[in-house]
Amino acid sequence: MAQFDMPIEQLRTYRSESVEPPDFDRFWADTLAQARGHDLAARFEPVATALRTVDTFDVEFSGFDGHRIKGWFTVPAGAREPLPVVVEFIGYGGGRGLPHERLTWASAGYAHFLMDTRGQGGSWSTGDTPDPVGSGSATPGFLTRGITDRDEFYYRRVITDGVRAVEAARTHPLADASRTVVTGVSQGGGLSIAVGGLVPDLVAVAPDVPFLCDLPRAVRITDAFPYREVASYLSTHRPERERAFGTLAYFDNVHFAARGRAPALFSTALLDATCPPSTVFAAFNGYGHEDRTIEVYDFNGHEGGGAHHEALRLEWLPKYL
Repeated sequence: MAQFDMPIEQLRTYRSESVEPPDFDRFWADTLAQARGHDLAARFEPVATALRTVDTFDVEFSGFDGHRIKGWFTVPAGAREPLPVVVEFIGYGGGRGLPHERLTWASAGYAHFLMDTRGQGGSWSTGDTPDPVGSGSATPGFLTRGITDRDEFYYRRVITDGVRAVEAARTHPLADASRTVVTGVSQGGGLSIAVGGLVPDLVAVAPDVPFLCDLPRAVRITDAFPYREVASYLSTHRPERERAFGTLAYFDNVHFAARGRAPALFSTALLDATCPPSTVFAAFNGYGHEDRTIEVYDFNGHEGGGAHHEALRLEWLPKYL
């Protein structure tokens, strides 16, 4: 694909026209208070694997509405002292997979907490966390589940799970709660921005080609999925346009980014039709902390910087720990 979005000079100054709901903060404060009314009950069970360089724990904790969420907690083998903890969120359609699939952060000396995504894990990796909440009429996928009601919208549950994942990770004896980072790619990058806007004491946020940014523009400028799900839904549910976009405003990372309180390393790719670069720049340009950097991959699509960007994250993070 050729570059289809704004030129880079315009991207660097672009600001979203997404309108923040006046009760945005109250909505999220109430949502998290409701979730915290349930016992976090974080459980870490050692897992026997053939891996010699890391120790892995099977995790379960209470997320939105007390629903039990799975994850993996992985540390360098034999670790005895608390370590900086990297909480990672997963891309769209994926699940936590198997313990040996994500070893980078533990291999670099961190405690790594990987949150399973409720209801996902049926596309490119396996998941173990059901979403017990149904929804009304929706397009196949996750982006339109409950889209006409902010209280029932799927990502209200997932973002809340993400905040609770940070809280759960911090309860493990090998996690240094004062040195907590959130990161992820695509949907995982979007969740890291949202969680970064809701958890005030993170030391760093590293969203890679993030999803859920500048939603009104994203839905209109790309024909790629998952954003196409919203257009497909509204092509048959024509009277629901205002309600749908009214709901999405409570989950737009442009508004979470404005509340970012930690240094951030973003990435985007100029050929990315899945998470168009202007939508990523919308969140980056409005990010709330002055120490923010964005890496731009001129000739890549949604794969972004791949292993090169992973190496960059590994080099960038220690300065904040």
